[in-house]
Amino acid sequence: MAILDILTYPNDTLREPCEPVTAFADPAFQTFVDDLLETMHAAPGCVGIAAPQVGMLKELLIMDCSLTRKPPKGHHGLQVVCNPVILDWSGMEVAREGCLSLPDFTGNVMRAQDVSVQFQDRHGEEIAMNMQGFEARVIQHEMDHLEGRLFIDRVISRKADIFKRKVYGKARR
Repeated sequence: MAILDILTYPNDTLREPCEPVTAFADPAFQTFVDDLLETMHAAPGCVGIAAPQVGMLKELLIMDCSLTRKPPKGHHGLQVVCNPVILDWSGMEVAREGCLSLPDFTGNVMRAQDVSVQFQDRHGEEIAMNMQGFEARVIQHEMDHLEGRLFIDRVISRKADIFKRKVYGKARR
């Protein structure tokens, strides 16, 4: 496995929409999933990463809310998510977000509190899942990457809702 280079804003690739994953059985795809997972684990404080953040324009993200200091109740642990679609959502909440592709900033972003998502796992199996709270926020954040969006596109005011990041923690292994 390999730790991949993370693209940072203003890299143009971060603004490109992604193509669906179709080659689930391809060994190169499975190796890429493993490398993306390794990259996520190497990044301090990271609970999610999307393929375009490392230059692969495929509808693939990885998330694991169990990696936070206080994992949210009811989280689904490690999820490899391909071709996700939000089927339903409810509630809205503003909370602070950060991103590997904007390492020096965080921002206040409004997102749905609860989402129902349909996706395929790394082997192409269909999955439907309900996510709440922080986990719902994470998947929405990562899905934005698949459409070429960053959290700074979702803040209400770039002047009042974007903040200089104080410090990153140490990488996990």
